[in-house]
Amino acid sequence: MATKTNPRPPYLWMPLLIAAAVVVGILIGNRFTSRRYAADNDRKLNTILNLIANDYVDTLNIDDLIEQSIPEILSNLDPHTVYFSADEIKAANEELSGSFSGIGVSFMILNDTVNIVEVIPGGPSEKVGLLAGDRIVSIDDSAFVGEKVNNNEVMKRLRGEKDTKVKLGISRKNASKTLYFTVTRGDIPVNSIDASYMLDKTTGYVKVNQFGRTTYDEFITAMATLQDDGAKRYIIDLRGNGGGYMEMAIYMANEFLADNRLIVYTKGRYKRDDSQFWSDGTGNFQDAEVVVLIDEFTASASEIFAGALQDNDRGLVVGSRSFGKGLVQQQLTLPDSSAIRLTIARYYTPSGRCIQKDYKGGMFNYEKELYDRYMSGEIYSQDSMKIDKSQVFRTSTGRMVYGGGGIVPDIFVPRDTSGITSYYIDVANAGLPQKFAFSYVDRNRKSLAQMADYKQFLRTLPSDEVLLGEFVDFASTQGVPARWYYINQSREVLLTSIKALVARDMFGSEAFYPIYNRNDVTIQTALKALNKHKAMFPILPSK
Repeated sequence: MATKTNPRPPYLWMPLLIAAAVVVGILIGNRFTSRRYAADNDRKLNTILNLIANDYVDTLNIDDLIEQSIPEILSNLDPHTVYFSADEIKAANEELSGSFSGIGVSFMILNDTVNIVEVIPGGPSEKVGLLAGDRIVSIDDSAFVGEKVNNNEVMKRLRGEKDTKVKLGISRKNASKTLYFTVTRGDIPVNSIDASYMLDKTTGYVKVNQFGRTTYDEFITAMATLQDDGAKRYIIDLRGNGGGYMEMAIYMANEFLADNRLIVYTKGRYKRDDSQFWSDGTGNFQDAEVVVLIDEFTASASEIFAGALQDNDRGLVVGSRSFGKGLVQQQLTLPDSSAIRLTIARYYTPSGRCIQKDYKGGMFNYEKELYDRYMSGEIYSQDSMKIDKSQVFRTSTGRMVYGGGGIVPDIFVPRDTSGITSYYIDVANAGLPQKFAFSYVDRNRKSLAQMADYKQFLRTLPSDEVLLGEFVDFASTQGVPARWYYINQSREVLLTSIKALVARDMFGSEAFYPIYNRNDVTIQTALKALNKHKAMFPILPSK
């Protein structure tokens, strides 16, 4: 016979029912309250805008006023929550997506004129016959020389929708009159890898300038090529890399990590914004020695990569303290195609570090922080490095690392000031090495074009004395007189810069870095660390 269970007495379930009713009431109340506040604020803002539109002493464009006001509102949140107009967001997305529509040239502005430095092979400009060394003097039948010529205006005029046309007036040395070319804009690749080459018989070097949509594919291709060339250890240069897509940094870190290693995790205000990213054991370089180079301009996704390798004891970090951006943004598109990149979470390295530097002092102090590093001597002395000793964390093998303001390198390398004299500063500030390099290539383009690569170019250069003399004479014509006491002190840095810049203008960035890096103190420090196997840590079992 079945037994019948008695229902719970009312004094047991009644409080639960009342509590549930209270919770539901609070939720409903909050919903209606937030709606009421939103409605109240809408009315308030509309009232203010109507007052300005109808009664303000001057005539204003209300749309422009709103555009100007949105960034001011967001500036009260954090430094990385920002507003982009529709045009700005399109340009920003193009840079990170790995391509944009344009005419396919790199340029330099000299004497208020656009000078074409490089014509991208296979691009729209090469197809119509534009050449390196050409000067753009008109765009769509309007003169384009003088004070109005600047980088932003050039980009605005030359970029555009794919398959649209732009008519260029070209001044060419061997032409007695202006030449006209109509270029059909097309997709132009934006590369994330500036250079990859062998530093020695076993060390591959990769320079990554950003983390865009194509970065991982470019990186894997570069690493595979270096591996085929005999690389067994690698230097990944992230100096000056301001970040980009977090996913690309995660994919790259995964290449070096054993299975089931935490790469990065995020924590937001709501659980929906919390996430963890772990390695899957499919990486191709899990046993390779690796050094990551960073500096004060290494930020965001770059810091995720460096932090993942440092905290997992998979790589040695060399250089100076990184920027310190540990905030995660989500892009929210508005009805007019403008967008807000809203901070929704903080990211943490595997040891638990949030490396976001303090921003409570306001935007001015936040932006001034890098300047303060220079003024305090941090860039030049390890003893001056700002470290929050209260935020101590441990790597997989127990090494101490610090949070609260960037990735602190395992090996600090002070900024190299040898050869930096007042003469060097004067010519560098005036952009004279770049201008001289362009002029040199322009004068010698016929002979340089016959060279197979930058190595042949270096073998056929005039002597260092002749090349330096040519530069000093050029600088004198540009208003920087010769001061040989300081020139001789700056001799090596000047010659290295000039040779690297000439090679870049003729052969591209792949030719620039092998020359420019020859005397790079940070790279030499990384090589010494690799030679002493300092990038090798105890192998730990998977978690």
